[in-house]
Amino acid sequence: MQSTVIGGAMLPHAPQFFTLPDTEDKDTVMRVKKAAADIGAKLNALNPDLWIIFSNDHAEQFFHNSAPPFTIHVGGEASGDFAGHKFHWQVPSQIGFELVREMYKQGFDPAFTSTAHIDYAIGIPLTHLGVTAPVLPIYVNAYLPPQPSMERCYAFGQAIARAVTSMGLRTAVISSGGMSHFPGTDRYGNPELSWDEKALTKLADGNLKSLIGYDEAELDDTGNIELRCWACGAGALGERKPDLVSMEPSWHHNYASLGWFEPKSADREAHYPSIKPELVALTSALHALAHDADKRQSYVENPADYSSRLDLSPEHKAALVALDVPALVEMGVHPLVPFLANMHIQRIRKSKATA
Repeated sequence: MQSTVIGGAMLPHAPQFFTLPDTEDKDTVMRVKKAAADIGAKLNALNPDLWIIFSNDHAEQFFHNSAPPFTIHVGGEASGDFAGHKFHWQVPSQIGFELVREMYKQGFDPAFTSTAHIDYAIGIPLTHLGVTAPVLPIYVNAYLPPQPSMERCYAFGQAIARAVTSMGLRTAVISSGGMSHFPGTDRYGNPELSWDEKALTKLADGNLKSLIGYDEAELDDTGNIELRCWACGAGALGERKPDLVSMEPSWHHNYASLGWFEPKSADREAHYPSIKPELVALTSALHALAHDADKRQSYVENPADYSSRLDLSPEHKAALVALDVPALVEMGVHPLVPFLANMHIQRIRKSKATA
């Protein structure tokens, strides 16, 4: 079944976007906001049935009392405020409860809440995107060890995608956070730009699964613990290239923005494809030349006569006689089979020519 996750975004949520201190470059902030607005316009135009946002909690709610790896909001609404900005979104409660049930069925045990607040990690991205529709917040424990692994976050996102697909909900998924920054530490002024750029290059190429290759120590060392939210979004989106990628470094935080809003492109043609039904007979004939010495010898003696005895179309008989590997590959034959067949045939012919 094709996934009903139709698009999404990965966006930064630095508090400086709203506090705008003198230390912040205003042009950088404007470019970050514009990238989010462009993504938001495209996603809003898709008119999703459901918006989901994966976000960390800044030691505000899930800290002293309980720190679940994943928490789904099931209340009817969620509110909050930060730096003079008030946040309020309706929450699709019924969908939230159903997602909890679906995740239980899939081997995940998320917590759920009816009263969690929205802090700037949720409020800033949704504001920049211009989302006014109901939103389902899913909180990810990024800051308090032990955190969920990137593999677990990616798998959680995959499970979310399966659940919304089974529910028939065209869904946009937003991941809040990133890239490198070290709030509250002596490394705050030293984000890891080179690491971020390498990681972003893989994501820009559509290799979203590359996120699961980063372990807990590497995320901590590079100030990228919030990428756990990105891993959730990556699992939900699947392997697909983003339609918008932006990197805006600052002195304390590398602001990366990615957006997926165009229809997912068809799967690329693999160098080694599956066997097409219409090419089974031709593939079998080539396979025999590659692995049966007697049939190879018969073919070398008279390719046309050998091919005429096979139940092949005229086109495929001509292709077998010519044994033109590039032409056969162009037809859709698995490259390894004619390559091996031709290698053996040429070896025999060369041996005969020098005898």
